[in-house]
Amino acid sequence: MKIGMVTDSLGHLSQDEMLRAAAELGLSHVEFGCGNWSSAPHIDLKGLLASGDARRNFLAKVADHGLAISALNASGNPLHPGQSGAGHQACADATLELAGLLNIGRVVMMSGLPGGPGDSWPNWITVAWPPFCSQILEYQWNEVAIPWWKQRVKNAREHGVSRLCIEFHGGQLVYNVPSFWRLREAVGETVGVNFDPSHLLWMGADPLACIHELGEAIYHVHAKDTFVNARQTALSSRLETLHPVSSRERAWNYVTLGYGQDEQWWKQFCYHLRQVGYDDVLSIEHEDVVLARDEGMRKSVALLKRCLADAPSDYRLPDIG
Repeated sequence: MKIGMVTDSLGHLSQDEMLRAAAELGLSHVEFGCGNWSSAPHIDLKGLLASGDARRNFLAKVADHGLAISALNASGNPLHPGQSGAGHQACADATLELAGLLNIGRVVMMSGLPGGPGDSWPNWITVAWPPFCSQILEYQWNEVAIPWWKQRVKNAREHGVSRLCIEFHGGQLVYNVPSFWRLREAVGETVGVNFDPSHLLWMGADPLACIHELGEAIYHVHAKDTFVNARQTALSSRLETLHPVSSRERAWNYVTLGYGQDEQWWKQFCYHLRQVGYDDVLSIEHEDVVLARDEGMRKSVALLKRCLADAPSDYRLPDIG
Protein backbone atom coordinates (compact mmCIF):
# COMPACT_ATOMS: atom_id res chain seq x y z
CA MET A 1 0.00 0.00 0.00
CA LYS A 2 0.98 3.61 -0.53
CA ILE A 3 0.23 6.74 1.48
CA GLY A 4 -1.28 9.82 -0.13
CA MET A 5 -3.44 12.72 0.95
CA VAL A 6 -6.39 14.83 -0.02
CA THR A 7 -4.61 18.09 -0.81
CA ASP A 8 -7.28 20.12 1.02
CA SER A 9 -5.71 18.71 4.20
CA LEU A 10 -3.01 21.35 3.65
CA GLY A 11 -5.31 23.87 2.05
CA HIS A 12 -3.55 26.78 3.78
CA LEU A 13 -0.49 26.18 1.59
CA SER A 14 0.07 27.22 -2.00
CA GLN A 15 0.26 24.54 -4.66
CA ASP A 16 4.07 24.59 -4.64
CA GLU A 17 4.23 24.55 -0.84
CA MET A 18 1.71 21.71 -0.64
CA LEU A 19 3.61 19.55 -3.14
CA ARG A 20 6.86 20.20 -1.31
CA ALA A 21 5.26 19.29 2.01
CA ALA A 22 3.77 16.10 0.54
CA ALA A 23 7.18 15.04 -0.71
CA GLU A 24 8.82 15.85 2.63
CA LEU A 25 6.18 13.74 4.41
CA GLY A 26 7.21 10.79 2.24
CA LEU A 27 3.88 10.55 0.43
CA SER A 28 3.59 8.92 -2.98
CA HIS A 29 0.21 10.25 -4.12
CA VAL A 30 -2.02 13.31 -3.94
CA GLU A 31 -5.77 13.67 -4.50
CA PHE A 32 -6.90 17.07 -5.75
CA GLY A 33 -10.22 18.63 -4.77
CA CYS A 34 -11.67 20.24 -7.89
CA GLY A 35 -14.58 22.24 -6.47
CA ASN A 36 -18.07 21.82 -4.99
CA TRP A 37 -17.38 21.14 -1.29
CA SER A 38 -13.71 21.84 -1.81
CA SER A 39 -12.42 25.36 -2.36
CA ALA A 40 -10.02 23.76 -4.87
CA PRO A 41 -6.99 25.50 -3.35
CA HIS A 42 -4.47 23.62 -5.51
CA ILE A 43 -6.08 23.20 -8.91
CA ASP A 44 -7.50 25.51 -11.58
CA LEU A 45 -10.23 23.39 -13.12
CA LYS A 46 -11.21 25.81 -15.89
CA GLY A 47 -7.64 26.72 -16.72
CA LEU A 48 -6.55 23.11 -17.02
CA LEU A 49 -9.53 22.23 -19.21
CA ALA A 50 -8.71 25.11 -21.52
CA SER A 51 -4.98 24.57 -22.03
CA GLY A 52 -2.91 21.55 -22.98
CA ASP A 53 0.22 23.40 -21.93
CA ALA A 54 -1.29 24.07 -18.49
CA ARG A 55 -2.10 20.37 -18.12
CA ARG A 56 1.41 19.30 -19.11
CA ASN A 57 2.96 21.80 -16.70
CA PHE A 58 0.64 20.68 -13.92
CA LEU A 59 1.50 17.00 -14.35
CA ALA A 60 5.20 17.79 -14.64
CA LYS A 61 5.15 19.78 -11.41
CA VAL A 62 3.50 16.91 -9.54
CA ALA A 63 5.98 14.41 -11.00
CA ASP A 64 8.95 16.65 -10.22
CA HIS A 65 8.13 16.21 -6.53
CA GLY A 66 8.13 12.42 -6.90
CA LEU A 67 4.34 12.27 -6.64
CA ALA A 68 1.48 10.78 -8.63
CA ILE A 69 -2.22 11.64 -8.63
CA SER A 70 -4.45 8.96 -7.10
CA ALA A 71 -7.76 10.64 -7.96
CA LEU A 72 -9.58 13.86 -8.62
CA ASN A 73 -12.35 14.75 -6.16
CA ALA A 74 -15.64 16.43 -7.04
CA SER A 75 -17.62 15.66 -3.87
CA GLY A 76 -20.79 17.71 -3.56
CA ASN A 77 -24.53 17.39 -4.05
CA PRO A 78 -25.31 17.37 -7.77
CA LEU A 79 -28.82 16.07 -6.97
CA HIS A 80 -29.77 19.16 -4.94
CA PRO A 81 -33.17 20.32 -6.22
CA GLY A 82 -32.14 23.99 -5.98
CA GLN A 83 -29.81 26.09 -8.09
CA SER A 84 -26.67 24.78 -6.37
CA GLY A 85 -27.40 21.31 -7.75
CA ALA A 86 -26.81 22.51 -11.30
CA GLY A 87 -23.49 24.05 -10.27
CA HIS A 88 -22.35 20.90 -8.52
CA GLN A 89 -23.33 18.82 -11.54
CA ALA A 90 -21.34 21.11 -13.82
CA CYS A 91 -18.27 20.78 -11.59
CA ALA A 92 -18.62 17.00 -11.49
CA ASP A 93 -18.87 16.78 -15.26
CA ALA A 94 -15.90 19.13 -15.72
CA THR A 95 -13.88 17.01 -13.29
CA LEU A 96 -14.69 13.88 -15.29
CA GLU A 97 -13.53 15.64 -18.45
CA LEU A 98 -10.30 16.81 -16.82
CA ALA A 99 -9.60 13.34 -15.41
CA GLY A 100 -9.82 11.96 -18.90
CA LEU A 101 -7.48 14.61 -20.29
CA LEU A 102 -4.97 13.93 -17.50
CA ASN A 103 -5.30 10.14 -17.90
CA ILE A 104 -6.51 9.76 -14.31
CA GLY A 105 -8.81 6.78 -13.97
CA ARG A 106 -10.54 7.61 -10.68
CA VAL A 107 -12.89 10.40 -9.63
CA VAL A 108 -14.13 10.57 -6.03
CA MET A 109 -17.69 11.79 -5.57
CA MET A 110 -20.64 11.53 -3.24
CA SER A 111 -23.97 10.19 -4.39
CA GLY A 112 -25.84 13.43 -3.82
CA LEU A 113 -29.20 13.78 -2.13
CA PRO A 114 -32.42 14.90 -3.86
CA GLY A 115 -35.46 16.43 -2.29
CA GLY A 116 -38.88 14.88 -2.40
CA PRO A 117 -41.42 15.76 -5.11
CA GLY A 118 -41.64 19.55 -5.26
CA ASP A 119 -39.04 20.13 -2.52
CA SER A 120 -36.61 23.04 -2.64
CA TRP A 121 -34.08 21.40 -0.31
CA PRO A 122 -32.58 17.90 -0.03
CA ASN A 123 -34.35 15.48 2.28
CA TRP A 124 -32.39 12.69 3.98
CA ILE A 125 -34.83 9.88 4.78
CA THR A 126 -33.56 7.72 7.65
CA VAL A 127 -36.78 6.11 8.94
CA ALA A 128 -39.49 3.92 7.42
CA TRP A 129 -42.43 5.62 9.17
CA PRO A 130 -44.58 7.70 8.68
CA PRO A 131 -45.54 6.06 5.35
CA PHE A 132 -44.70 9.10 3.22
CA CYS A 133 -41.01 8.51 4.03
CA SER A 134 -40.86 5.43 1.82
CA GLN A 135 -42.70 7.27 -0.93
CA ILE A 136 -40.16 10.08 -0.88
CA LEU A 137 -37.30 7.60 -0.86
CA GLU A 138 -38.60 5.72 -3.91
CA TYR A 139 -39.00 9.01 -5.78
CA GLN A 140 -35.44 10.01 -4.90
CA TRP A 141 -34.02 6.74 -6.19
CA ASN A 142 -36.13 6.00 -9.23
CA GLU A 143 -36.89 9.47 -10.55
CA VAL A 144 -33.68 11.34 -9.73
CA ALA A 145 -30.62 9.42 -8.57
CA ILE A 146 -30.58 6.36 -10.81
CA PRO A 147 -31.18 8.29 -14.06
CA TRP A 148 -28.54 10.86 -13.08
CA TRP A 149 -25.93 8.23 -12.24
CA LYS A 150 -26.61 6.25 -15.39
CA GLN A 151 -25.70 9.38 -17.34
CA ARG A 152 -22.56 9.97 -15.22
CA VAL A 153 -21.42 6.42 -15.95
CA LYS A 154 -21.88 7.11 -19.64
CA ASN A 155 -19.96 10.39 -19.35
CA ALA A 156 -17.15 8.71 -17.44
CA ARG A 157 -16.73 6.04 -20.09
CA GLU A 158 -16.68 8.66 -22.84
CA HIS A 159 -13.80 10.42 -21.06
CA GLY A 160 -11.90 7.20 -20.32
CA VAL A 161 -12.57 7.34 -16.57
CA SER A 162 -12.96 3.75 -15.43
CA ARG A 163 -13.85 4.23 -11.77
CA LEU A 164 -16.36 6.51 -10.07
CA CYS A 165 -15.58 6.22 -6.37
CA ILE A 166 -18.57 7.05 -4.18
CA GLU A 167 -17.95 8.00 -0.57
CA PHE A 168 -20.53 6.99 2.04
CA HIS A 169 -21.64 10.01 4.04
CA GLY A 170 -24.52 10.96 6.29
CA GLY A 171 -26.91 13.29 4.51
CA GLN A 172 -26.36 11.51 1.19
CA LEU A 173 -28.59 9.01 -0.57
CA VAL A 174 -25.72 6.48 -0.53
CA TYR A 175 -24.47 6.40 3.05
CA ASN A 176 -24.00 2.70 3.85
CA VAL A 177 -23.38 -0.69 2.25
CA PRO A 178 -27.01 -1.55 1.31
CA SER A 179 -27.64 1.83 -0.32
CA PHE A 180 -24.40 1.47 -2.30
CA TRP A 181 -25.39 -1.95 -3.63
CA ARG A 182 -28.74 -0.53 -4.70
CA LEU A 183 -27.04 2.13 -6.81
CA ARG A 184 -24.42 -0.21 -8.24
CA GLU A 185 -26.96 -2.83 -9.25
CA ALA A 186 -28.84 -0.11 -11.14
CA VAL A 187 -25.93 1.57 -12.94
CA GLY A 188 -23.11 -0.98 -13.18
CA GLU A 189 -19.57 -1.59 -11.99
CA THR A 190 -18.10 1.70 -13.15
CA VAL A 191 -19.41 2.82 -9.76
CA GLY A 192 -17.43 1.63 -6.76
CA VAL A 193 -16.56 2.93 -3.31
CA ASN A 194 -14.22 5.56 -1.97
CA PHE A 195 -13.96 3.85 1.40
CA ASP A 196 -13.80 6.37 4.25
CA PRO A 197 -14.17 4.75 7.69
CA SER A 198 -14.78 8.00 9.55
CA HIS A 199 -18.41 8.40 8.46
CA LEU A 200 -19.25 4.77 9.09
CA LEU A 201 -17.80 5.10 12.60
CA TRP A 202 -20.03 7.96 13.67
CA MET A 203 -23.08 6.34 12.09
CA GLY A 204 -22.47 3.21 14.17
CA ALA A 205 -21.35 0.80 11.43
CA ASP A 206 -18.27 -1.43 11.60
CA PRO A 207 -15.79 -0.41 8.87
CA LEU A 208 -13.89 -3.70 9.13
CA ALA A 209 -17.06 -5.70 8.46
CA CYS A 210 -17.92 -3.33 5.60
CA ILE A 211 -14.53 -3.94 3.97
CA HIS A 212 -15.29 -7.64 3.66
CA GLU A 213 -18.80 -7.03 2.38
CA LEU A 214 -17.60 -4.61 -0.31
CA GLY A 215 -14.45 -6.47 -1.37
CA GLU A 216 -13.38 -5.62 -4.91
CA ALA A 217 -15.94 -2.80 -5.07
CA ILE A 218 -13.47 -0.69 -3.01
CA TYR A 219 -11.80 1.50 -5.64
CA HIS A 220 -10.08 4.12 -3.45
CA VAL A 221 -9.60 4.69 0.28
CA HIS A 222 -9.56 7.73 2.55
CA ALA A 223 -7.69 7.50 5.84
CA LYS A 224 -9.74 9.56 8.29
CA ASP A 225 -10.59 8.92 11.93
CA THR A 226 -13.55 9.71 14.20
CA PHE A 227 -13.73 10.00 17.97
CA VAL A 228 -17.13 9.09 19.41
CA ASN A 229 -17.81 10.71 22.78
CA ALA A 230 -19.60 7.97 24.72
CA ARG A 231 -20.76 10.34 27.47
CA GLN A 232 -22.38 12.72 25.01
CA THR A 233 -23.88 10.03 22.77
CA ALA A 234 -25.54 8.56 25.85
CA LEU A 235 -27.46 11.82 26.12
CA SER A 236 -27.91 12.97 22.53
CA SER A 237 -27.32 9.90 20.29
CA ARG A 238 -24.93 10.07 17.32
CA LEU A 239 -27.20 12.44 15.41
CA GLU A 240 -25.21 15.64 15.74
CA THR A 241 -26.07 19.16 14.56
CA LEU A 242 -23.55 21.23 16.52
CA HIS A 243 -20.88 22.97 14.42
CA PRO A 244 -17.47 21.22 14.41
CA VAL A 245 -15.87 24.13 16.27
CA SER A 246 -17.96 23.06 19.29
CA SER A 247 -15.92 19.86 19.45
CA ARG A 248 -16.08 19.51 23.22
CA GLU A 249 -19.88 19.40 23.24
CA ARG A 250 -20.35 17.20 20.17
CA ALA A 251 -21.22 13.50 20.18
CA TRP A 252 -18.43 12.80 17.68
CA ASN A 253 -15.63 14.58 15.86
CA TYR A 254 -13.27 13.92 12.97
CA VAL A 255 -9.79 13.60 14.47
CA THR A 256 -6.20 12.93 13.52
CA LEU A 257 -5.46 9.27 12.83
CA GLY A 258 -5.00 7.38 16.10
CA TYR A 259 -6.96 9.85 18.21
CA GLY A 260 -10.26 8.03 17.64
CA GLN A 261 -9.31 4.43 16.86
CA ASP A 262 -6.03 3.19 18.28
CA GLU A 263 -3.04 1.97 16.31
CA GLN A 264 -4.08 -1.66 16.60
CA TRP A 265 -7.39 -0.80 14.92
CA TRP A 266 -5.59 0.91 12.05
CA LYS A 267 -3.33 -2.12 11.62
CA GLN A 268 -6.46 -4.24 11.31
CA PHE A 269 -7.92 -1.72 8.85
CA CYS A 270 -4.89 -2.02 6.57
CA TYR A 271 -4.75 -5.78 6.96
CA HIS A 272 -8.43 -6.28 6.13
CA LEU A 273 -8.04 -4.15 3.01
CA ARG A 274 -5.17 -6.36 1.88
CA GLN A 275 -7.28 -9.46 2.56
CA VAL A 276 -9.92 -8.32 0.04
CA GLY A 277 -7.31 -7.40 -2.56
CA TYR A 278 -6.92 -3.65 -2.04
CA ASP A 279 -3.22 -2.82 -2.33
CA ASP A 280 -3.38 0.80 -3.37
CA VAL A 281 -3.42 4.33 -1.95
CA LEU A 282 -4.58 5.37 1.53
CA SER A 283 -5.38 9.06 1.01
CA ILE A 284 -5.22 10.94 4.33
CA GLU A 285 -8.00 13.49 4.84
CA HIS A 286 -7.22 15.73 7.80
CA GLU A 287 -10.28 17.51 9.25
CA ASP A 288 -9.30 17.76 12.92
CA VAL A 289 -10.36 21.16 14.31
CA VAL A 290 -8.13 20.84 17.41
CA LEU A 291 -4.73 19.77 16.05
CA ALA A 292 -2.82 21.94 13.59
CA ARG A 293 -2.89 20.68 10.02
CA ASP A 294 0.87 20.27 9.65
CA GLU A 295 1.14 18.40 12.95
CA GLY A 296 -1.94 16.29 12.23
CA MET A 297 -0.55 15.23 8.87
CA ARG A 298 2.83 14.30 10.36
CA LYS A 299 1.20 12.19 13.06
CA SER A 300 -1.15 10.53 10.56
CA VAL A 301 1.64 9.61 8.15
CA ALA A 302 3.77 8.24 10.99
CA LEU A 303 0.90 6.03 12.18
CA LEU A 304 0.11 4.66 8.73
CA LYS A 305 3.77 3.86 8.08
CA ARG A 306 3.70 1.63 11.15
CA CYS A 307 0.43 0.00 10.13
CA LEU A 308 0.55 -0.79 6.43
CA ALA A 309 2.46 -3.41 4.48
CA ASP A 310 3.83 -2.21 1.17
CA ALA A 311 5.42 -5.42 -0.12
CA PRO A 312 3.32 -8.09 -1.86
CA SER A 313 2.83 -11.37 -0.07
CA ASP A 314 5.40 -14.05 -0.95
CA TYR A 315 3.75 -16.83 1.05
CA ARG A 316 3.86 -20.26 -0.53
CA LEU A 317 2.68 -23.57 0.83
CA PRO A 318 5.72 -25.73 1.63
CA ASP A 319 6.41 -28.64 -0.67
CA ILE A 320 6.53 -31.56 1.75
CA GLY A 321 6.45 -34.32 -0.88
